[in-house]
Amino acid sequence: MPSHSSAQPRGPLIELVVTLLIPSLILMKLSGPEHLGTANALLTALAFPLGWGVWEYLRARKLNFFAALGFVSVLLTGGIGLLQLDPKWLAVKEAAIPALIGMAVLVSLRTRYPLIKTLLYNPAILDVDRVQAALVARGSEADFERRMSNATLMLSATFFFSAAMNYFLATWIVTSPAGSAAFNQELGQLTLLSYPVIALPSTVMMMLILYYLARVIRQLTGLRLTEVLNGAQR
Repeated sequence: MPSHSSAQPRGPLIELVVTLLIPSLILMKLSGPEHLGTANALLTALAFPLGWGVWEYLRARKLNFFAALGFVSVLLTGGIGLLQLDPKWLAVKEAAIPALIGMAVLVSLRTRYPLIKTLLYNPAILDVDRVQAALVARGSEADFERRMSNATLMLSATFFFSAAMNYFLATWIVTSPAGSAAFNQELGQLTLLSYPVIALPSTVMMMLILYYLARVIRQLTGLRLTEVLNGAQR
């Protein structure tokens, strides 16, 4: 229905505004003593991504691993600011979370449930059952698993890239003492810059990995991306 398709793209845009734009503006514009003050501005800014995460959980009734990590990340940021810890801990926190995910992706390669199947090769994106049936029919399952291992290494690399960029950006931008108005303003700048500098390149890298998987699937099953991408035929 037209009304549904036109409303669909608003979700990511609203999420971007609530979790990124509004908190950044609050930190940069309302941290002075003539407005909210440093502590209140920090708490108000952090309330938006926290509130969004809680709302998403209540709406879906399902705990998402990465949403939970985001929740923890926001709490740690708030703790660093309110406890007035050394700003270097913010850089460590910013780098630690994607680095931990990258290590988890690598470790999962040795388990029955590699994380790449959760992130990219999953029923929400691809018609996994159709791909699997075609692999079985052609006897290409072992070859596909080897290619999936390559994709897993690529995926972990995107998180390690994000960790390195997070650390560099945080140490470069956030230099003022935690608990100060300048710290809040720098935190707001870091939040804004993290999207074009880190999130967008990481997304491009994810898309390249998905393209690699699509090529592998076509080579091993004969199915084109449009035939296995969920929603493409609709």
